[in-house]
Amino acid sequence: MIRRSLRYVNELPEAIQKQLALAYSAKDLLAYGVRGRLREGYSIKDFRADLFAALVVGVVALPLSMALAIACEVPPQHGLYTAIIAGFVCALLGGTRMQVTGPTAAFVVILVPIVHRFGLGGLLVAGMMAGVILIAMGLARLGKLMQFVPHPVTTGFTMGIAVVIGLLQLKDVLGVTLPRTEGTFEYLGALWDARGQINPYDLGVAVVTIGLLVVLPRVLRRMPAPLVALTIVSILVLLCHHLWPGFHATTIGTKFTYKIGEEIRHGIPPLPPIPLLPWRLGGMTLDYHTIRELLPSALAIALLGAIESLMAAVVADGMSGTRHDPNAELIALGIGNVLCPLFGGIAATGALARTATNIRAGARSPFAAVMHAIFVLACTIVLAPLVSYLPMAGLAGLLVVVARNMSEARHFSRLLRIAASSDVVVMVTCFTLTVVFDMVIAVTVGVVLAALLFMRRMAVSTTVALESPAELGLNIDLPPGIRVYEVAGPMFFGAAKSAMEVLATVGGGGDHTFVLNMQHVPTIDATGLVALESVLDRLFRSRIKVIFAGLTPEVADLLERAGIKREPGRLAYAPDVETAISMAIVHAARLGREPTAPVVAA
Repeated sequence: MIRRSLRYVNELPEAIQKQLALAYSAKDLLAYGVRGRLREGYSIKDFRADLFAALVVGVVALPLSMALAIACEVPPQHGLYTAIIAGFVCALLGGTRMQVTGPTAAFVVILVPIVHRFGLGGLLVAGMMAGVILIAMGLARLGKLMQFVPHPVTTGFTMGIAVVIGLLQLKDVLGVTLPRTEGTFEYLGALWDARGQINPYDLGVAVVTIGLLVVLPRVLRRMPAPLVALTIVSILVLLCHHLWPGFHATTIGTKFTYKIGEEIRHGIPPLPPIPLLPWRLGGMTLDYHTIRELLPSALAIALLGAIESLMAAVVADGMSGTRHDPNAELIALGIGNVLCPLFGGIAATGALARTATNIRAGARSPFAAVMHAIFVLACTIVLAPLVSYLPMAGLAGLLVVVARNMSEARHFSRLLRIAASSDVVVMVTCFTLTVVFDMVIAVTVGVVLAALLFMRRMAVSTTVALESPAELGLNIDLPPGIRVYEVAGPMFFGAAKSAMEVLATVGGGGDHTFVLNMQHVPTIDATGLVALESVLDRLFRSRIKVIFAGLTPEVADLLERAGIKREPGRLAYAPDVETAISMAIVHAARLGREPTAPVVAA
């Protein structure tokens, strides 16, 4: 599998290969996962701990992977293929040691509209495109930027996703068949129209499953509650089918079929993931128009996958005491999402709940996640006939509980009460867009809101203030006509103009020299540079000399490259504020306004 993964890397376009070689070699990618752990030593005791953790996570991943695939309205085996391929590849190549990768609930809201418009083939192609985007993000070293996504944005997304997932399960909870719909309101309308078709047996199965999933974790400490609950419910459904005339609950076997040769069978195929070309599924045509239509969805998958995976990696670090490499994690996640569709797998990302379960179960290395993928593969082949007995309402009940757990409703309501009004507006906007429209629109608007929120806060944090020598700790009287301004904070596109407007509105009235104390300006971007040049031009026209003081090497280099150089009588540089004030006094003396020596206060 490792060789196959690296072979697909070698088959990438030459330009991407070159960039990948510059950032990470194949050995480097492996070093972040398995090789790095092996260098520290790997004993039989470590193997046993990883094996036990793999079994625990595997039994959690089995029903959850199928339930998530069904929630995306594709056959359940595609969720299993995702857990197998992504779980194996990302564990070997990833930048975190305990991460478990696979299908997650967050993607359901994005993937369902893709299935409705483009079918299974379009869903797999969108996942591949998202993989390429993730690789590019990792190569561009954007991993650490994901942590700057504002908390209100992620909280609004999470709550909205949880609500939509819960709503989407109602059709299976109630046992009704609905036509394909677009949007939450149309779905709820179709659900209301089908109220006369409600199957009370499916509803009963869902209620029992949800009850077991709430109660069992308080009783069972070592056994995964989803496995126990679904096993009990499946046995009850099987017994009721034989002992209760007229009882009918929908199962995977009654809803899904597959074809082997000319024979049509029920349930899932007892086969491993088989290579395929996703763009040939369902008569899909892969052309420029299709790629353009899928691109917004692919971007949403990539952004949401990056955020969720890196958030899970941060949580894993806190639980296990390790450190992760965010860029390596993005590249591994991208490679996993490129490979998954080639074997029938849907989009994947780091799964927070499974990662936490992996660590709590005693995992010590990436081998735990690798063995979890192998365990899911073995169960897919061996237990496929038994999967047919899983009730659809039971899997829907499992996802209802997952949605409840991921929503963090108390945290959402707490932020509504205590957060600043701007944060509340952003959070509620992201939540509303996710529920009312879809994740593509929500992610797009969320990113824009995050940028606007960042610009607003940067504009507040960057200031220009008039300073006196006493505030600078200098025992000097400033002659008339000399002003000292402190510029503090990064001069980014959101803050530069408003900060520089303070200087643009002063001058005249006998002023002849401005000292700009810029020791607290760490960086200036292109917008900040243009704003600074505009202010300098205005001051020069007002015959005011400017002296820059305390520039950082980065800012000094930028100004030099921009051609803002020393010019006698107009522009000068000083290493510190005290030297700049002395230069300003000398300049005043040359103008015939003050003596050349500084005037020391009595």
